[in-house]
Amino acid sequence: MSFLAPWFLALGAAALVPVLIHLLRRRLGLEVEFPAARYLARAEREHSRTLRMRNLLLMILRVLAVLLLAAAASRPAGRIAGSGHSPTALAIVIDNSLSTSVVEDGAPLIERFKDMAAAVLDASTPDDRIWLVSADGVVRGGAVPVLRGELERIRALPGRGALRDAVGAGVAAVEASGLDARQVVVLTDGQRTTWSQPTQTRGDVAVLVWAPGKPAPFNRAVVQAEPRPSRWTPRGVVATRALTADSTTYRIALGDRTLARGTISPGDEATVRAAPAERGWTAGTVEIEPDELVADNTRHFALWIGPAPSVAVTPGAGTFARNAIDVLRASERVVDGNGIRVASADELTALPALIFPPSDAVRMGAANRALERLGIPWRFGPAHNESAIARGGQLQSVSVTARYQLQPRGVPDADTLALVGREPWIVAGNGYVLVGSPLNPAATSLPVSAPFLPWLAEVVSSRLNAEPGTVTAARPGGRVHKPSGVDALEGADGNRTTLTGSTVEVPPTAGVFFFVRGSRRVGALVVNPDPEESRLERWFPGDLAGRVANSGARVVTDRDTWVREAFSGVARRSLVAPLLIALVLVVAAETLAATGVAINRA
Repeated sequence: MSFLAPWFLALGAAALVPVLIHLLRRRLGLEVEFPAARYLARAEREHSRTLRMRNLLLMILRVLAVLLLAAAASRPAGRIAGSGHSPTALAIVIDNSLSTSVVEDGAPLIERFKDMAAAVLDASTPDDRIWLVSADGVVRGGAVPVLRGELERIRALPGRGALRDAVGAGVAAVEASGLDARQVVVLTDGQRTTWSQPTQTRGDVAVLVWAPGKPAPFNRAVVQAEPRPSRWTPRGVVATRALTADSTTYRIALGDRTLARGTISPGDEATVRAAPAERGWTAGTVEIEPDELVADNTRHFALWIGPAPSVAVTPGAGTFARNAIDVLRASERVVDGNGIRVASADELTALPALIFPPSDAVRMGAANRALERLGIPWRFGPAHNESAIARGGQLQSVSVTARYQLQPRGVPDADTLALVGREPWIVAGNGYVLVGSPLNPAATSLPVSAPFLPWLAEVVSSRLNAEPGTVTAARPGGRVHKPSGVDALEGADGNRTTLTGSTVEVPPTAGVFFFVRGSRRVGALVVNPDPEESRLERWFPGDLAGRVANSGARVVTDRDTWVREAFSGVARRSLVAPLLIALVLVVAAETLAATGVAINRA
């Protein structure tokens, strides 16, 4: 029970007045000696027992009337057996992350959640305000028939979602409702990776949670499917790893064709070397046998397959560039030819090219004229000779001691691959990659660092090859940077979605989607669920309570208990009206009792 105006309870002290009056009345009396008075005294003694009982009843009724008045003035609210529930603001948070698609007791867990949520909707009244909140952060409100339709449309996500944020959204919704009765009810599988950190909820909203009372079923999942490198010329390796407690078989496919089969052991990485006949940008999968959680039994990857790019190194690029290209040529990653140039800007005559500033500052004018002639929207600006660390991709630990400021012309359609401070140090656009430092150890540690060779291979094979593009990995429903020059995103069904702006909204389903420029594929977007979502281990109910709400939630494992208490946990009706009715009855009883006493005394 709670009181909206508890200070009025102080009026209960007035209940002492009838008690004092009753006690004082017992001491009142006159002794008379004449015969008529003696007759009245004898009559009073004959009825004294009845009068004392009526006086005591009057005192009790008057005390009760004062207490009822004080209680009604304090505006109490509480539960009344059999009275249903008061108008309630209720948010139903449904965990529809990938892990809830696991099959338990013959049905997906998410379907059990939906059945329980539907039972709560059936128990609601028109005076309630109800919201459905799913793990993807979508808040759905409206009348119960509308919410039933929304509930039917909820499906398990291909990823983990943000369930802790969903609980916060539910708390915010009920707090803003304006109703006194507020509660958030949560349906979750209690997954440890989902509730790794406590949820920071605000206010005093009660939280009721249902979670399974038994351990999660055994699960196998593909957690790695990686082509090495991402561009095959035409050979390469597919590396895969599985989350499993025992050995399991796998299948690697390119499109609809099986590339390889094998067996993988727990904790091991399986690698398959291949030189497939496919050419161009290709989608692939690694698959294992289906189990209770089918959604993580397949993992997608993408790669480009084609001839090795031909590369020529100009003298101005330096010894380090020539030696690195020789290593790539020996491993058949590149071949000799004039397809791609690795050059000092002052020697540049054609694109595509990996471009460095000349070592001699005297040649800087010629270098900028060459950039302008080839339509590259950048110029070499003032020289900077302070030491700094580059940031970007594979080059996080590379130091820069001498560089030229890269100055844009207009608004270039380009990607910044590395920064020094807040300024671009390496930029890439259509047919060029431009570096702000000469390729020698006096200017940068790049040519003598471990990341140099992998970075150079990626640049010549992905950024500058005749079939350009890179692979972008993403989680379902997120956002990624849009590669420069990309017009559309092509799905597995061949349909294309036009892209605008600088970012791309990741599709909500797992798979491979291709970036398109004009009519050509120029890269791939690979969408896979977070591997952590495949780890189904659950918190015990007692441990889960403090992670769903910082003030502590109540966790139950019984379906009927959760449905029954979805409203009753906070359902309180105003008790003012029942108290006032009781007060009227008490006053009426006191009036009748007082009248009877007066008559008897008369």
